[in-house]
Amino acid sequence: MSDPGVLSFTHQGWEQVLAKVKRALVYLDAACAESLHWGCGSTRLLEAVGGPACHLREFEPTAVGGGAEQPKAVFVLSCLLKGRTVETLRDIICRSHFQYCVVVTAVNHAVHLTANHVPAAAAAELEGQQPVFEQLEEKLCEWMGNMNYTAEVLHVPLLLAPAAPHLALTPAFASLFPLLPRDVHLLNSARPDKRRLGSLGEVDATALPPELLLQIRCLVSGLSSLCEHLGVREECFAVGSLSRIIAADLANYAPAKNRRKTAAGRASVVFVDRTLDLTGAVGHHGDNLVEKMLSVLPQLPGHTNDVMVNMVELTALHTEEENWNAVAPGCLAQSSDMAGKALWEALLNTKHKEAVMEVRRHLVEAASRENLPIKMSMGRVTPGQLTTYIQLFKNNLKALVNHCGLLQLGLATVQTLKHPHTAKWDNFLAFERLLLQSVGESTMSVVLSQLLPMIKPSHQRTKDDYRPEELLILLIYIYSVSGEFTADKNLGEAEENVKKTLAQVFCEESELSPLLQKITGCDSSINLTFHKSKIAVDELFTSLRDVAGARNLMKQFKSVYVPGNHTHQASYKPLLKQVVEEIFHPEKPDPVDIEHMSSGLTDLLKTGFSMFMKVSRPHPSDHPLLIFFVVGGVTVSEAKMIKDLVPSLKPGTQVIVLSTRLLKPLNIPELLFATDRLHPDLGF
Repeated sequence: MSDPGVLSFTHQGWEQVLAKVKRALVYLDAACAESLHWGCGSTRLLEAVGGPACHLREFEPTAVGGGAEQPKAVFVLSCLLKGRTVETLRDIICRSHFQYCVVVTAVNHAVHLTANHVPAAAAAELEGQQPVFEQLEEKLCEWMGNMNYTAEVLHVPLLLAPAAPHLALTPAFASLFPLLPRDVHLLNSARPDKRRLGSLGEVDATALPPELLLQIRCLVSGLSSLCEHLGVREECFAVGSLSRIIAADLANYAPAKNRRKTAAGRASVVFVDRTLDLTGAVGHHGDNLVEKMLSVLPQLPGHTNDVMVNMVELTALHTEEENWNAVAPGCLAQSSDMAGKALWEALLNTKHKEAVMEVRRHLVEAASRENLPIKMSMGRVTPGQLTTYIQLFKNNLKALVNHCGLLQLGLATVQTLKHPHTAKWDNFLAFERLLLQSVGESTMSVVLSQLLPMIKPSHQRTKDDYRPEELLILLIYIYSVSGEFTADKNLGEAEENVKKTLAQVFCEESELSPLLQKITGCDSSINLTFHKSKIAVDELFTSLRDVAGARNLMKQFKSVYVPGNHTHQASYKPLLKQVVEEIFHPEKPDPVDIEHMSSGLTDLLKTGFSMFMKVSRPHPSDHPLLIFFVVGGVTVSEAKMIKDLVPSLKPGTQVIVLSTRLLKPLNIPELLFATDRLHPDLGF
């Protein structure tokens, strides 16, 4: 086996599950299904189940139960076994004929004790015991109707969906997003006047709602299991307010104390808040084919990190739209197809032009191996040329099966290149470059005035004009890249003009998109009055001001904007790049904005002594492994940039990029304007 990493961690977890599923009905929730999808694939699970029928079902209240010929069930869940989750378990089991039930949870028993309000001291005394799981096992037997039937509840850390050896996502935490200044007002509404928070910098774990704190603890539980698998004792660092709370929770996570004592390796875990730099998340400067695929192809249902690929092209059906749903979609994840996986990883790590040529090369080589009548063509790769190669496989079942993963990625490439929104990508990029020049040369009011003529109602828009959601992406870009700015009378007028125009555009939409429904609180444009729309847009601009002020508390990472001069144009410098460069600064200065989170008295003493004695403080570049966790999502380009930059600055350092989700530009307004950020639904 290769060195421990995100792939081996995920495989090890699923092997524990697969050992339980023989001849069972398997119920999975969406996050675990996504981990399986990227980790080892549903085919591997079906093989472990055995039998001719498909025994996979979605875990939901209306899920079909097991018949008399299906006595065994395995439930694979990403969440705490509490509240609605337990009610759903009960309902499914009570309408089934199970005699043997296994429940797998990705959250360990210690967090279940916390969720059930067991004090830390009492929890410490229960080490090695699992009363919450044992009580549920009794309940499972009760629901099955016979206390002599078999029930088993166990913890398996199914935290990650590994997209590549260097990149993994946490599907169960896809909605976790850092706090903004306006969230301080919401937190203060539940606090007495004397204990009011002045800014995000004052927010600590005690200030957070219990649901959010528990969500963080569930994440920390999984990350601790990952560190255990990697065999490392971790030092935790943070950039940003929510990252600081997560890092502190991991540093002081009680169940990790024993494993840290015996760990042979060392690692630095650096958490960074996404909100400190939304420019990189909504911008179109990432010259990467996969980013475009994620942006333009429809999302795979139930998934946060994959898309649907239309496979009708490889069938005898006509390619009209009504036939698209007649054939199961393809996808980007190729966990069980080695050739497909190799191409996928190449696409993640190359620029757009090289990626398209790589797709052609793989198709040509596969066709040659299958002795298909391929006509070679050099020069520029076109969607038509790729389609011709793909159709060679159409009537050859053996070739189709052998190269299924490659063909899915080939069709994803064709559909992305031909998609009308891909043509708009360059329009976005051109306007963003123009904005970068304007930000340095003009006031914010002038920049907004440039945007105003582009805000058009639906009846005036052409295919090249921006839809309301796309205008929100541009506004987030403007406010994030500008950072803190001085408000004046002209800015107030410019903002008001944009607000009024945008509110009117929302009202005149023939149909409100899900995002506009969320923002306006209206499910139909018929019910959306100008007054309602204007209130929603005012709220939206409050959030944009928060985005602009997100770096106010930073001392070093205050800007992502590099002004132009007589030799260079103004440019954007990603905050993530600045953080990595600071970590591996050759002079190794004490980081200013990268805070170290102490994990107990020894660390505190070290920090205290370092003020008047020569004791070196922990530094994120101290260890051979860097785990870089972006809270709130990461783009493919950013993950590649971190992967390439770290070894160039310090050869021999291994890096793993983790994040809550893979981002496309439209995700940011969805996350930014979500109303449940402080109170996540944990199923209670």
